[in-house]
Amino acid sequence: MKLETKVQQTLKKIFRRSAYPQLQNKGVKNEKILVALSGGKDSTVTAYLLKKLGYNIEGFHINLGMGNYSEKCFGAVKKLCDELKIKLHIYDIKKEMGSSMCYLRTAIQSNQKKGQIKNCAICGVIKKWILNKEGRKFKVDKIATGHNLDDEAQTYLLNVLKGNLKLSLGSGPITKNVSDKKFIPRIKPLFYVAEENIRKFSLKNNLPVHYEKCPCATDSYRIQIRKFMNELSTKEKENLVKNSEEILKKIKRDSGEIKYCEICEEPSRNRVCRKCELISGIKR
Repeated sequence: MKLETKVQQTLKKIFRRSAYPQLQNKGVKNEKILVALSGGKDSTVTAYLLKKLGYNIEGFHINLGMGNYSEKCFGAVKKLCDELKIKLHIYDIKKEMGSSMCYLRTAIQSNQKKGQIKNCAICGVIKKWILNKEGRKFKVDKIATGHNLDDEAQTYLLNVLKGNLKLSLGSGPITKNVSDKKFIPRIKPLFYVAEENIRKFSLKNNLPVHYEKCPCATDSYRIQIRKFMNELSTKEKENLVKNSEEILKKIKRDSGEIKYCEICEEPSRNRVCRKCELISGIKR
């Protein structure tokens, strides 16, 4: 099946299954979607296809302040938004949070036991917090990310090995979190698309992509899983994700009441959200 057709089918599934039916009143194509753009192939293809398929999108880029790498990422994002003629919002982490991601990560890890929390985990927590908080300022209905089939298969396998499948309960083409006025639903149009096919598509369409891997992604447990998964066929990855969806339907969900972080007032399942816990050193 062609990549574009698969994405169209996923988008139909996303809006049909949406846990936020109140958003449908606007009409699918009139909803404002904020696309999280890193400069890499996945988010670039996500924005390109959403725009081509007629969705109302704007771009959002987090400048991590990581020297030449961040400059190249921003260059790719700026070129894409110019070509697609979409508005681009930029969050400068140095300006807004006082330090680059590298410094924040180092400071957080210095307060943890050695090896307790990896680089990518810290970056992921902070970026999710920024996306949701900033997205509300732009009054968007959904946030689109470039997570693909490989990412989802890796995440599911990671949670199997951790012995906690409940960590995957919120996963899917659209997030299954409890509805809350402060939480913006996240969608993944590339959920069923293999990474290798995304790369080929980006090259075939000559999209402005920065293909260099993040220089800080060196010690993640996910990287070890990715090496194993790279030996699997696309069909095997599809089977893994499809089976995970069936298994997760049978797992009982917690009530999942949303609280608001005592420090930043963002949605949280605990007294203090994970981002504030990491940065302030407060333990749950």
